[in-house]
Amino acid sequence: MIYREAGQFKTTYGADQAVFPVVQDRVVVAAAVTAAFVVPPLVASEYWLQAVLIPFLVYALAAIGLNLLTGYAGQLSLGTGGFMAVGAYSAFKLATAFPDLNIIVVFLLSGLVAAGVGLLFGIPSLRIKGFYLAVATLASQFFLIWLFNKVAWFTNYASSGTITAPDRTLFGALVTGPNSTAAARYLTALGLVAVFAVVAKNLVRGRVGRSWMAIRDRDIAAEIIGVRPLRTKLMAFGISSFYCGVAGAGLVFLYLGSAETLAFDISISFLVLFMVIIGGLGSILGSFLGAAFIVLVPIVLANAPHALGLRLPVALQKQIELMVFGGLIIFFLIVEPRGLARLWQITKEKLRLWPFPH
Repeated sequence: MIYREAGQFKTTYGADQAVFPVVQDRVVVAAAVTAAFVVPPLVASEYWLQAVLIPFLVYALAAIGLNLLTGYAGQLSLGTGGFMAVGAYSAFKLATAFPDLNIIVVFLLSGLVAAGVGLLFGIPSLRIKGFYLAVATLASQFFLIWLFNKVAWFTNYASSGTITAPDRTLFGALVTGPNSTAAARYLTALGLVAVFAVVAKNLVRGRVGRSWMAIRDRDIAAEIIGVRPLRTKLMAFGISSFYCGVAGAGLVFLYLGSAETLAFDISISFLVLFMVIIGGLGSILGSFLGAAFIVLVPIVLANAPHALGLRLPVALQKQIELMVFGGLIIFFLIVEPRGLARLWQITKEKLRLWPFPH
């Protein structure tokens, strides 16, 4: 049966379930990804690569992980920072214990360790949900940070208590460590995010994603029709924690270079949650938009007084930045509670004025 959705006629179930169901969407996405791989390494300055693009990609990956759990599966989590810390410390231990191990394998294994921890802390989700589940995951955040602080083995008994990314190569180029270039680290981060974003998009379009959304919308009805709540929720926690673990490894190895547990405190959990809410719950694109908003807006606000020729005390400028930043978040949530992804969808539908093949 032919029906109309988003300005396009579709005739098959496969077309409806396609990752990019509209022709122009595939073209735009392919062009954007190609430009992202080619343009920034050639024209972007060291500052833009190191301070803007790399953290944007790392946080976008973490936001995708949390969005899978909260936006698609409906399980509220405040332990993102803890799971990112698991990935970071696991990557450090693997990279130092096995110097010849490929850095991509290190990232993947660190994600698997984080997934195992996520499964452990996801067990209470069978009995509790909502605010109570958020408190349970918040407990995991504090416990994991306490563990990494108290057990010196995780830092290889370093007196400073910090972990530092060692030099590692990929395809003959140095991509991590103090001697690597920002362009090499950017391309590594972009490659990881591009692959995992496509995997996530396919995942939520398939049987697993439909099970998550069934549990999110009507958990009792979903169980009646055959969806297994425990397996579905644990799968969401495991996959989400995997993404957050890889993002945590990237935060240290590709962005910061070295870090201590303070880099993974509760503030980063709230930061990633804000990205998901602002970008749009239940949207992979929203994870990118939310990460871009959180990363770029503070930079714009910090440079705005200088661009306008205003000389403000540093403390006052910081307070103004926080107030304006908070006001913008409230404004966007009032204008469109479903996030920036919904605003983009509305804009795209309004601009789609020319005919395309059915």
